[in-house]
Amino acid sequence: MAGLTPPRFGIWAAVHGSRAAHNDPDEPDDASWSRNRALVLEAEALGYDSVLVAQHTANPYDEGRDQLEAWTASAALAALTRRIEIIAAIKPGLYHPVVLAKMALQIEAISQGRFAINLVNAWNRAEFERAGLPFPAHDARYAYGREWIGLVDRLMRGERVRFAGEHFQVEDYRLRPAGTYRPRPTIYLGGESEPARALAADHADVWFLNGQPLDDVAGLIADVARRPARNGPLSYGLAAFVIARATDAEAQDEHARLLALAARDAELRADTRARTDPASVMFAKTDAGAARHVGTNGGTAAGLVGSYETVTARLRAFHAAGIELFMLQFQPFEAEMRRFAEALLPRLR
Repeated sequence: MAGLTPPRFGIWAAVHGSRAAHNDPDEPDDASWSRNRALVLEAEALGYDSVLVAQHTANPYDEGRDQLEAWTASAALAALTRRIEIIAAIKPGLYHPVVLAKMALQIEAISQGRFAINLVNAWNRAEFERAGLPFPAHDARYAYGREWIGLVDRLMRGERVRFAGEHFQVEDYRLRPAGTYRPRPTIYLGGESEPARALAADHADVWFLNGQPLDDVAGLIADVARRPARNGPLSYGLAAFVIARATDAEAQDEHARLLALAARDAELRADTRARTDPASVMFAKTDAGAARHVGTNGGTAAGLVGSYETVTARLRAFHAAGIELFMLQFQPFEAEMRRFAEALLPRLR
């Protein structure tokens, strides 16, 4: 695609521990603040561009395991880091737009212009219902999110807001400080349903796709790129789980090892699926490829399994199709994050 910026590479914070399998002797199932602090600081030192901090109030895979809180952790990371972009996911049903916009502006100030929000349509019914919070149907959640992000966008820009809508009434609100480093923090949007695509075109700066084959990604980008975009042409990001080795055979062996370990998590996955909105596009795709792929949000479905040369070529092909930010998962995370930085980042840059 014309006008592409150089590719950027980010990592998923270990907010709920392992990404591929929960019984890996080489990977601590550790979602602690201390681990995430060290992980993100090392990622910044290694040259990664972004970190995505997914939002869950309780561990979505096993409620007995730890779960990092996204927004307090993002504020702390903003103070500790110097260069890396910090992206905090947000589920609109958990925060009033005025409160969330103020939090976002504060982290933007702490980070000196390196903060972003990733708007997601919640899929875990239990997270809401057990707290007595409403969990409307899929499209109704997107309608709520549309009104919500419209307010958050204006408030993060420092506009004086008067608004009366179906879900919110805001009387003469204006937030400060705003606009110190740029007009507002970046808005990412995740989701691939029709309401998500329309919302991305209307309100996002970056549309964030789940890991999937190149042809599918190119088709999704083509669909959204032809729509009028309120904030100018969209950029595109992709989630992907990477297994890179010196040879294709070594990478496939490691993939097989992780698949075998992931098979032991079948009961956990079934419990998670029982609490999942059946209209979730992400989980429909995950279900279809569960026997062949590991990782969350599409994982290895993007095909980034192979030799250093193979994975480099596939990343370049995704970039040529329009992906500018690759948000990467690994296991064991720290060791494989280092491998990618040492063996692949020099090739890709």
